Amino acid sequence: MSTSTAAEAVYLRAQLLYPVVLLVAFIVSAGVHSILTARTEEELVVPTAKGPGGKPLPVTKRKREQLDEPGVPDACAASGFARRVFQYTTAAVILSFFANGGAIALRALQLRGKDATEGWWCTEERTVYVVGAAFLYVYVLITLFDWEGSPDVVHLIVWSLGLLGEATILLSFAILVTESSYVVNEPAAHNSNPWDVIDLGIGAVRLTLMALLVGLYLALSAKKYLKNRRLLDEEASRSDTDETSPLLNGNGDATNYHTHSNGHATNGHSRGGAGFENSSSDTDTGYQKQDEQAAFYRPEKLPHKTWFEYCRGYTVFFPYLWPSKSKRLQVVVMLCFILVVIQRVVNILVPMQTTRVTNDLEKSESGIEMPWEQLGLLITYKLLQGPSGLLGSARALLWVPVSQHTYRALTTAAFEHVHSLSLDFHLGKRTGEVLSALNKGASINQFLEQVTFQVVPMLVDLLVAIVYFYLQFGPTYALFVSIITFYYLYLTIRMAATRADQRRDMVNADREEEAVKNDSITSYETVKYFNAEKYEFKRYRDAIIAFQVAEAKVTWGINHMNICQSMVFMCGMLVAMMTCAFQVSRGERKVGEFVGLVTYLGQLQGPLNFFGTFYRTVQQAMISGERLLELFKIQPTVVDTPSTETLSDCDGRIEWHNVGFSYDKRRPALRDLSFECKPGSTTAFVGESGGGKSTVFRLMFRYYNCHEGSIRVGGRDVKDLTIDSVRRFIGVVPQDTILFNETLMYNLKYANPCATDEDVYEACRAAAIHDRIMAFPDGYLTKVGERGLRLSGGEKQRVAIARTILKNPRIIMLDEATSALDGETEQKIQSKLISGKFGAGRTLLIIAHRLSTITHADQIIVLHAGQMVEKGTHQELLALNGRYAAMWEKHCRAERAAEHARDATRKAKKLLCQAKISRRDEISDGGYSSMVSSAILPPRQNRTASDGSSSDSSSDSSSSKGESDKSDSESVSSRGSRHGSDHGSEHTLRDEGGEESRHEEMADDEYSPGDEAEEPLLSRVDNQRQSS
Repeated sequence: MSTSTAAEAVYLRAQLLYPVVLLVAFIVSAGVHSILTARTEEELVVPTAKGPGGKPLPVTKRKREQLDEPGVPDACAASGFARRVFQYTTAAVILSFFANGGAIALRALQLRGKDATEGWWCTEERTVYVVGAAFLYVYVLITLFDWEGSPDVVHLIVWSLGLLGEATILLSFAILVTESSYVVNEPAAHNSNPWDVIDLGIGAVRLTLMALLVGLYLALSAKKYLKNRRLLDEEASRSDTDETSPLLNGNGDATNYHTHSNGHATNGHSRGGAGFENSSSDTDTGYQKQDEQAAFYRPEKLPHKTWFEYCRGYTVFFPYLWPSKSKRLQVVVMLCFILVVIQRVVNILVPMQTTRVTNDLEKSESGIEMPWEQLGLLITYKLLQGPSGLLGSARALLWVPVSQHTYRALTTAAFEHVHSLSLDFHLGKRTGEVLSALNKGASINQFLEQVTFQVVPMLVDLLVAIVYFYLQFGPTYALFVSIITFYYLYLTIRMAATRADQRRDMVNADREEEAVKNDSITSYETVKYFNAEKYEFKRYRDAIIAFQVAEAKVTWGINHMNICQSMVFMCGMLVAMMTCAFQVSRGERKVGEFVGLVTYLGQLQGPLNFFGTFYRTVQQAMISGERLLELFKIQPTVVDTPSTETLSDCDGRIEWHNVGFSYDKRRPALRDLSFECKPGSTTAFVGESGGGKSTVFRLMFRYYNCHEGSIRVGGRDVKDLTIDSVRRFIGVVPQDTILFNETLMYNLKYANPCATDEDVYEACRAAAIHDRIMAFPDGYLTKVGERGLRLSGGEKQRVAIARTILKNPRIIMLDEATSALDGETEQKIQSKLISGKFGAGRTLLIIAHRLSTITHADQIIVLHAGQMVEKGTHQELLALNGRYAAMWEKHCRAERAAEHARDATRKAKKLLCQAKISRRDEISDGGYSSMVSSAILPPRQNRTASDGSSSDSSSDSSSSKGESDKSDSESVSSRGSRHGSDHGSEHTLRDEGGEESRHEEMADDEYSPGDEAEEPLLSRVDNQRQSS
């Protein structure tokens, strides 16, 4: 082979590979560089926990507070002036390619003028080189403006390869020109001409510019390297000097290196603090740091995702899709993949068959028969093609059970996992965010389905199209398709990225509108109270306007993007069609090839258009799926160890030994707390708010593990027992009762589904709620509403007490469980829980602020700042004259003031009755509105008689009505025996529905002048205290 022949082969091959190699190098280097730089900017926390079934969980990305570890350096770090030099030089490189294009066109025109049969002389390799390289460097120039910190190593790689390619092309072309044997469709005598010299000159200029780009980048990189090296040397020299310094400073303090502790695991608190040592470096409480948003919360803005993160997300999500336990579904998944491959083949066969049919029809004009067979194949292919074709529909139908399996398995696992989390998570969570994350079960399947059956097939279709055009039409048409595809995708992704924030603003505005509407309607009464209708109307109009403004921006952006997409695609399609039509007119191609070209280009528009929605939908699906999986990274703080046993029997004995606990290491909640509750005894906890009373109940119910000491139930440490078995022996009546939006019977039987209706009635009688429920139109089938809001506070608390009775626990904990009840009803319920058949042998723990309701307790524990400051019976604590005695004194003064207020109320009612003024328009106080509204009950020995005179039942109502006809003197004589119970009956009636007529009938005997001289009940209580 001669030198000129080898040079010609190298010249042609180098021109053909030049844009392809640079494009591949640019894409690969940019992808790798994005991965490496992303790892330095964000800390990737690999989870130690596993998802359901041992499946993997996604890594958690957190912004680093300090980038201590050097990542991939910006080797250049160009200044503003240097960056402009790079931009202008790259623009000059692009202009050189345009100069080559102009020279080619002028040369063609010159040849066309000399000989009409001549014209386009340029080879396809030369066309691919000039056009492809020009468009590639245009994108490189765009990145120099768009990319932060550009130019970087990606540009260096492209420029270096470009320099090598330009040198190869220029050298081989120079050899051809100098040996005057380069043949380009013209006589050999004209081989050496001025046009070749012009091309050589342009090539030399471009080679110089490429060398300038590479040299300038390397020079700036060397300058930065030397600067960093000098700084490191200076720092090393300072470190050598510091080694001679003492470890302690002048004040004797040790150097603080801010070391972090992983906490302790012995008590089950693996994430959020435990001991009492103060640590400035670890002040987080609960399951996450206070200043850090939970990973499963909805992001304010859609974060940028690299292609590597999409691939990594696919590998994480795929195990949730794969039905590992169902062979049948595995076969279905494989069939779906096979159908996708067949669809790709059909997409190639359709334009090829269209070409054959067109050519056969062209021949039929010459007398050849109709191509029925080819038409039949074309129709068959069209039936199979597309997502709505037979293959796409079959794939979608087969995918339904796989999709349902994935959603069902993942959603139920997430729901069960949230229920298994400890109380610290539920106290610190945003309920809306948790529910939103739980609703993302379909997002993982959506992401996998879109990537598997849309994104990947679309990319395959585009690559196959380029190869198809190269083999069927030549490299020029492959270049056209490549340019259309690349710039179409770039434009779509770029514009979709800018629209992401606009769409997020629109979604937020829509949520705000819904929130305003919901808030205003649910607060209907408040709006009417303050005549705020006009304000609410304006607020809602403003919310709608804000949404419509954001919606208009999104709509404009979508249409603007569609126009730009269509312009790019149509321009590329126009060039390809004109080139093919020109070749058909010259007889170089057949009409069928032109039709096949148009068909295939039109077929490519579908997958390209998908990218308009891909950036948002696939990204949103991936983020939503990760939010759901983030829940599985949160582990419960209180769990059963492998050595725990089941508590099969419990006598109700409770023992606390030196128990210490804290929610935050800096502030202990309980300190060295010790007490014992014997089986069947009653223990009350009193103290100011924040003293630790509710914490005692939480530790008893195993919401938390104590950090110090031990808690024993039935003689066994609760840490050695399963959480479920301990909780089965404990019944809790919380202060704020939450009911399901179901019937009363459903809520009552929730504690014991096996309970009979008679068991429910008996428990409700013990809780003094049965008669009230029977007064409802639907009785026990009454719906209680959302969270039980259709019931009053007292009714909800009595339902909760009845529900606890149905659970039949050995230990009952009442956390302000009767705060909404009057004192009489509260004492009746407690007496049945203590001495009745429901309370026999049960250990009762009570938290109460109304001290009069716990005077019967076997022991009263006074808590202050997490410590037990006093313990004893009511009389013993009064004798101590300490904190409890002071609380009792305040309580008595409040009751005395309440007694005087009630006396004044009775006088007013008497005067109204004497004046014959109706009280139907009277404003009621709404019942027991504060803790001072209850009366002090008589001592234990008189409680039975007091209870017997209560008007809680209908029989008492009739008796009271009969007494209203007696004289005032009879009322005075009878009042002494039922002084305390009348007041309790009044409150009970208000709670039972405010039977106003009954109040009117009792008004005459509620007061007489003799009441003023009667000794107040509170005075008797004070006398008892003084005598003690």
